[in-house]
Amino acid sequence: MEVPRRPHPTSLTLVLPKPASSALSPLGAVETVAKKEPMTEKLQERKDGTAEKEPFEEETFHTEEESVAPSELKDTDTSTVETKLSSQDSFSDDSSLSEERLAEEAKEAKRKSEEEEAAAKERAAQRQLMAIEELVQSERNYLHLLQMSTVTIRSNLQKLQPPPANLDSMFVYIEDVIDVSSRLLSLLDQKQVQPGDPHFLETLCDSFLSLSSDIEEAYREYLANYNNVTVVENSYKQKEALWNDIVRVIKTSAPEVNATSLSFFLVMPVQRIARYPLLLQTIQKHTEITHPAYALLEQTAHTSIALNCRINEYKRFREVADKYKKTETLTIKDKINRLNSHSIAKKTARLSQHIKHETGIATKLVDEEFDALEGFFYVLEHGILELLENVETYLHHLQGFLACKTEEFDLDMDGEKAPICYKEITTALRQWILPTFEKRMRTLIHKPLCALRDLLVGPRNLIRKRLDKLLDYELICEKSSLSYEEQAVANTYRTMNTLLLNELPQFNGLALQMIWSMLGTFSCLHKDLASDMEQLFQSFAQQLPHSSLDPSAFWGWAESAVLEGARRIETLCRSVEDTLHAPVVQPLSPSSQRRLKQLTDKHGSGKIYQVVGTVVGSRDLDLNLAKGELVAIISEADSRGDKRRWLVDAGGRRGYVPSSKLLRYHQPTEDPPPSPHLTLPVGGAGIRRHSYTPEGRPLTVMSQPCFQVLAAYDFTARGNHEVSVRAGEPVRVLEPHDKRGNPEWSLVEARGGQRGYVPSNYLAIMPVGTGPAGTHQPY
Repeated sequence: MEVPRRPHPTSLTLVLPKPASSALSPLGAVETVAKKEPMTEKLQERKDGTAEKEPFEEETFHTEEESVAPSELKDTDTSTVETKLSSQDSFSDDSSLSEERLAEEAKEAKRKSEEEEAAAKERAAQRQLMAIEELVQSERNYLHLLQMSTVTIRSNLQKLQPPPANLDSMFVYIEDVIDVSSRLLSLLDQKQVQPGDPHFLETLCDSFLSLSSDIEEAYREYLANYNNVTVVENSYKQKEALWNDIVRVIKTSAPEVNATSLSFFLVMPVQRIARYPLLLQTIQKHTEITHPAYALLEQTAHTSIALNCRINEYKRFREVADKYKKTETLTIKDKINRLNSHSIAKKTARLSQHIKHETGIATKLVDEEFDALEGFFYVLEHGILELLENVETYLHHLQGFLACKTEEFDLDMDGEKAPICYKEITTALRQWILPTFEKRMRTLIHKPLCALRDLLVGPRNLIRKRLDKLLDYELICEKSSLSYEEQAVANTYRTMNTLLLNELPQFNGLALQMIWSMLGTFSCLHKDLASDMEQLFQSFAQQLPHSSLDPSAFWGWAESAVLEGARRIETLCRSVEDTLHAPVVQPLSPSSQRRLKQLTDKHGSGKIYQVVGTVVGSRDLDLNLAKGELVAIISEADSRGDKRRWLVDAGGRRGYVPSSKLLRYHQPTEDPPPSPHLTLPVGGAGIRRHSYTPEGRPLTVMSQPCFQVLAAYDFTARGNHEVSVRAGEPVRVLEPHDKRGNPEWSLVEARGGQRGYVPSNYLAIMPVGTGPAGTHQPY
């Protein structure tokens, strides 16, 4: 059996202080803890687990002491209590001193924290002021540099000989940027508030928010066009001499800037619009939340960020539009070179998808809003092209009228007032009024219409490309996961669709507005023309013979005069037409004479026509005929009833010939017998009569014989250009040939004043007073 071991003396010496403290009365222990609480308050808050573990450890420790040496504790209690009572007074004095020291330290810490907080606020206010001053001052410097580039440098570059090409295109929309920047600064200056003033921040935010829409409008157009700036500048750099001159002008115009290119100035708007959010966020960072303008500043910062996002989105849309709206003129060789496996597969897939739509195999994505916009666009396009064609025809006829200078002709009416007034009025119209009218028409209507027609190309190409991209999009929209290329195709279609839905209504509205404006301008131009002509005619009205008539009588006279003039013009036109359609009889070759006889015997003389122009067949059963060939008409229409194609017999060949290429062949119904009357010898001024008698009388010559022309045979006119005569009827020969110089027909004037053509071999020349019995008297 083992004997229990006593505890080691060292353990007793370690636990003795604890029982002494634990032997204190409960009241003393409470007081001690209460005095220590102010000193350990902050430490106890940070030590979460220690405060909970200490009671447990203390309790355990007491238990051990009681179990180890219960008898010894009774001996030491008395001495420990006496020692504590003697030192209690000194401990209370030390506690009071510690409390005072802690209070002073707390006050000092509070004062230091307040000073640090005030210093931090001061630093934040100083940084806020510096950020505000940076925004305002950088805006002023930015505006100054833009104005320098636009006014000074641009004007000096235009003085170069020759000036750089497309220089003005580099400064497109920069005037709008300058305007909106100057308006922002003017709003800040109008308030007369300095950046150090607490109300300046509110003024700055209000000014920026009020101009946010204008800032977006100006900068988005400039940024969308900035690629063109770089392209033009690169074209300048390719010409070394020109680029050296440009650099020299820039350095001379702005020596304090140290710039060596135009892009140094023109890139500033691109950088400035992206810097607004950074500056505003910097100001917001150093502004207290309790500041009165903090909420407004936060709204302004968010607005600037959203503004940049919208500008970037618009620029992306414009890049897509510029890529697909341009029209490429490719040769067949270029198109073949572009073919590859990818393009062939893509076009095949599109064609397959389109066939599925047409056959109903696949459902087509329908966008009613876009379909309505597309239909309205095509209606506008058709109307613009029709209007442009009509205006060009109008101007063409106006030029034709101006080219016909009738006032320069001698009208054989010298001395009369009406022709003189007509010449003066026509001269004024042709030299001043109508040319001015034509110039205004071309400037105000024709050129804008041509420009509007050119603008139609971009939307039309985008609409067509959108259809192609829609077919591609339909092929991939059913897939659950898309590859990178497929995602790019989907994004391209969505971008184009969104762009058209946003921009096409604006384009349609502006195009319609331009059409109405041009139609109104067209009416105003004619109103001005009528006013100018009325003013011109009023200056000559008193000189005209009918100026004294009252309005009703004048208009009655004017109507009758116009109708009479129209009747005369109609008669003249009919006469000219009859003259132009005069019969043409050309000498026939032996083969043509045989064909004529063959066709006449088979079809009759009334069916014989002559080809007036070369005929080249373009369809089945069409004939190829040369000019002058003779044919016989079988049918005046083809098998379908088309009267523009006649079925003819060409002497064995049968086929169709255009009716406009055929003209009736005029020939005598029968060869006239030899004339029983005397004819005028050729080359003689008169007729010599020779008589011989055995008595040898001398030859008697008639010095001035008189002759007359008679119709030897009856002739019946077959058209308006011919005249009917009876045998023995005297006629007066006006021309011994037709209009084409053919002597087989003569233009004669019969009794009664009727004029027309008669076959020349139907006429006979006889002396006056001779002729067959029963003939008419000489004409």
